[in-house]
Amino acid sequence: MQAYELQQLTGVEGLVLVDRPEPQPGWGQILIRIRATSLNYRDLVVAQGGYGSKQKLPLVPLSDGAGEVVALGAGVTRVKVGDRVAGIFMQGWLAGGLTKDHMNTALGGAIDGLLAEYVVLDQTGVVILPEHLSYAEGATLPCTGVTAWHSLVTQGKIAAGETVLVLGTGGVSMFALQFATMHGARVIVTSSSDAKLATARELGAWQTINYRTTPDWEDVVFRLTDRQGVDHVVEVGGAGTLAKSLRAVRVGGRISLIGVLAGNAGEVNPVPILMKSITVQGIYVGSREMFEAMNRAISYHQLHPVIDRIFPFSDVPAAYQALQQARHIGKIVIQL
Repeated sequence: MQAYELQQLTGVEGLVLVDRPEPQPGWGQILIRIRATSLNYRDLVVAQGGYGSKQKLPLVPLSDGAGEVVALGAGVTRVKVGDRVAGIFMQGWLAGGLTKDHMNTALGGAIDGLLAEYVVLDQTGVVILPEHLSYAEGATLPCTGVTAWHSLVTQGKIAAGETVLVLGTGGVSMFALQFATMHGARVIVTSSSDAKLATARELGAWQTINYRTTPDWEDVVFRLTDRQGVDHVVEVGGAGTLAKSLRAVRVGGRISLIGVLAGNAGEVNPVPILMKSITVQGIYVGSREMFEAMNRAISYHQLHPVIDRIFPFSDVPAAYQALQQARHIGKIVIQL
C-alpha cells in the first residue's frame, strides 16, 4: 500500500510517498481502508518540527480520516465489516477528563496517523459516521469538529439566546458557527476577507467584522452586545488576540483557548480575567464520548461541514501548501 511519511521535520519538503506492507489487524483491532483525510493547523506544526526533537520519525501524519472497515481481528464487537468510521484524535481518550497518557495516543503526532491507504486501529478508537455525510465530510470531524463541540457544548453549555464570538473562518471556527446557531445562539465572526465573511453570513452569522479594516474589532463587539460583551469567545489566535478577546467577553463569560494562529509570543494582562471573573479554558480536542454526542446532533440536524477544497492523494504537498497560505474557509480535504 502507499502512505506518506514525514522523514524530516522541514515542512512540506519532508513528506515522502512510500510503499509499506498492508497492515493486518490483531486482537481487538480493525483494518480500515481510508477514503479521505483532512488537514489541521497542527499538521503544519508537526511537519515544521514544532513539537521538538522528541518527535519520532518517520511518521505517517494527519489525525483526521474516515474510511471503510474491511477486516476484523479476533475479539472485535464494536464494529463490523462495511461500517463507515472515523478515527478519534487521541486513541486512548474514550471518556472523562484529559490525561497525559491520553495525549501519548494522539494520531499523526505521538503515533502514526491516517495519511495512508490502509490503517489498523483498535476497535475502541473509532466512531460510526453519520449516514448523511460523505467520507470527505466525515474526515473533517475528529479534530476541528470535536474541538468546537467540546468548547461550546461540553464545557460551554451553550444556550439559546447567548452570543458567541468566533475568530476567523478556519475549520474550528466554522464548526463553532454551525454548532452555535444550531443551539439558537447569535454568532459574531471576524475575518480579514469580506468574501469569507459573506459565506459566514450565509451559514447563519448574526454579525461579521473585517478585522483588517476594523482593527479595534473588540470595541465593535462590545457595542453590538449593548456594552455587555459576548457570552463565549472561540479564541484561535492565541497571545496575539487574547487581550482583545478579554475585552470582548462579558463579566462571567468564557473564552475557549484553542489555537495560536496569531502567534504564541506576548504578554497578557491577567487583571481583566480577575475583575470580570472570566473563565479561560484550554481546549485540546476531546474524547470519543464527546465525538459520539456531536455525531448525534449532526445527524439530527443534518449538518454538513464546510469544505473549501478537495485534493487527490497524489497531490498531498499542494494540500499542505494551501493550508499554509490560509486562504481557505472551513476545511481542506485529501481524497483517496
